[in-house]
Amino acid sequence: MQRNHQRPSVFRAFVFGLVLAAALALQPAGAGAVDTRKLQEFMGNYVGQSISLADQGLNERDLAVTIKPYGNDGFSLDWTTITRRIDGKTKQQSYSVAFEPTQRAGIFRAAQRRNMFGHFMPLDPMAGEPYLWAHLGNDTLTVQALLITEDGGYEIQTYERTLAPHGLDLKFSRVSDGKVLKTISGVLRRVKDGQVDQGK
Repeated sequence: MQRNHQRPSVFRAFVFGLVLAAALALQPAGAGAVDTRKLQEFMGNYVGQSISLADQGLNERDLAVTIKPYGNDGFSLDWTTITRRIDGKTKQQSYSVAFEPTQRAGIFRAAQRRNMFGHFMPLDPMAGEPYLWAHLGNDTLTVQALLITEDGGYEIQTYERTLAPHGLDLKFSRVSDGKVLKTISGVLRRVKDGQVDQGK
């Protein structure tokens, strides 16, 4: 009577599968892993004011910001700025950008237009368009925009939004060829159920 060798073989395969699954479970998160729980804390609607610190005089700005989920582990950012001038006139600017996670942890690329294959991709700074990316680190969500100027120089605009009890603290800087042209600081208060958080 011959022995049945199939059972030990199946058993070894089963054990190997368990060991492999356990090893994979112990591996660190992939390079493109996103802390979705931390990103979720930024989601919401915000309103507030900011003051320009390095400009031609001090200017107050009214701000409205919306951060919401986009695609798989990404987010979209909509913001409106209303600048009030000394002469009483106002200037309104609105922007909307979506960001997708990359293979690098906590770094997002801007999904600003579709390529020929239907995939979203950033704009081209060599064509005079702003190249945007975002970084999520600790309690701060940073968005940066790089522009190549007509004379071959560069300009970088940086928006830092940091979690705070009232909502978000905002810091903005505009740097051209290493020279700081403008800095703005502000407070964004979270809007929930139509009510603005008045906490500290």
